Amino acid sequence: MTDTDTDAGSTARSGSPDSAVDRVADFYGAYIDAVADGTDDLSDELRGHYLTEDLRQRLAAWEEANHADGVLRAQDVPTAWEVAYHDAGAGHLFTTVTLTWGTGPDAGTTRLAVQSDLSTKLISDIEDAPA
Repeated sequence: MTDTDTDAGSTARSGSPDSAVDRVADFYGAYIDAVADGTDDLSDELRGHYLTEDLRQRLAAWEEANHADGVLRAQDVPTAWEVAYHDAGAGHLFTTVTLTWGTGPDAGTTRLAVQSDLSTKLISDIEDAPA
């Protein structure tokens, strides 16, 4: 939390373990904290808990080829994140994760398309979102 998050007018946060969207948000929030804190074991444990085995294998190959974190699609740690519902169908839920890099007027963003399996609520794919 930032200091402004403790103000009386701050937005309350909530979630549900039954919501695949909330689980994506929970994962990205905890994962970014773990990477920013340098807690390597925790980021690996979070991947094990929230991501399918197949995705973990594909991320390892992507990371080897790109020399970056496959979950964040970057070498750096974002300063903020946002998760929004995008669509659902064929047993999957699709969210858009927007990562903010830096602060102020020069801050940039990237968007990721994240797929979750509705039956398990595990994240099964992460790709760059279409422009």
